[in-house]
Amino acid sequence: MHRALFAVVATFALLIGTLGATVSAQGTPEAESGGGEIVVQHAQGETTVPLNPEVVLTFDLASADTLDKLGVAIAGLPKSNLGGDFARFDTDDILDIGTLFEPDYEAVAAANPDLIIVANRSAETLPELSKIAPTIDMTTSGTDFIGDLHTQTTTLAAIFEKEAEAAELLAGIDAQIEELKTKTADAGTGLVVLTSGGEVTALAPGGIRGGFIYDTLGFQVPVDDLEQATHGEPISFEFLLEHNPDWLFVFDRDSVTGGDGVAAQELLDNAIVHETTAWQNDQIVYLDPYNWYIVMNGLGTVQSMIDELDAAFAE
Repeated sequence: MHRALFAVVATFALLIGTLGATVSAQGTPEAESGGGEIVVQHAQGETTVPLNPEVVLTFDLASADTLDKLGVAIAGLPKSNLGGDFARFDTDDILDIGTLFEPDYEAVAAANPDLIIVANRSAETLPELSKIAPTIDMTTSGTDFIGDLHTQTTTLAAIFEKEAEAAELLAGIDAQIEELKTKTADAGTGLVVLTSGGEVTALAPGGIRGGFIYDTLGFQVPVDDLEQATHGEPISFEFLLEHNPDWLFVFDRDSVTGGDGVAAQELLDNAIVHETTAWQNDQIVYLDPYNWYIVMNGLGTVQSMIDELDAAFAE
């Protein structure tokens, strides 16, 4: 990420009054350009966008969250599934521009945007949206949860000249994570599971949805060959008892996607799960499914994730 280099070059650019910069996927200025523009390298290449664009549309809720925390106003986003803390975006001042997967192209064009942001779910729409306005793809790598947060935050901060604010917020999150890791270091094994449609799936290390638990906090999975899949590998209650993780981290997909399956707490309340170490030691943590499944990243969301886990390991 080269954040130290980023800070030095960004400061130098301000001192000499530079109006433009080139930002890589790591959020690092590489060269100067004039005209009040910035060249942003992203998941699908590079795009020249205006510095401090006024009308910003985003199909990426994590980016909306980060920009909001940086004090940048959002002009439009998909409003069909704004849950949890994201209900703050459901106002008359913010346009509804489609869904997380499919833009309302007429609404997007009518907004006359200066910048459009897509990401994981909406990445395929970039070519068409780019015909309307400069569009960047903030899809994460999925292999470095906190590294991705730094990358996306510093990239967005550079576009809106919010580098100092971003650095302060990221430093605070990093410090809290280090403190949390002192509480989880000797906690034992852990397994992140998702419930949907009355079934349970286990998430493997190396993916974005379990990355904070496994890769950042270092929880070891008590099974070696979990399948790497978007929604996890289907498992049985007997599987949970056989591999018997010390901690279970659970989020209920149906509660945020409109599914009609049994609620996670009810599904796991059965005789087999009652025999597990996690149940008997009250070490099943039900995570906010909106943050962990829908958004997955973003400054405010990650802060909420830290707070959830900090509370779970408070004793």
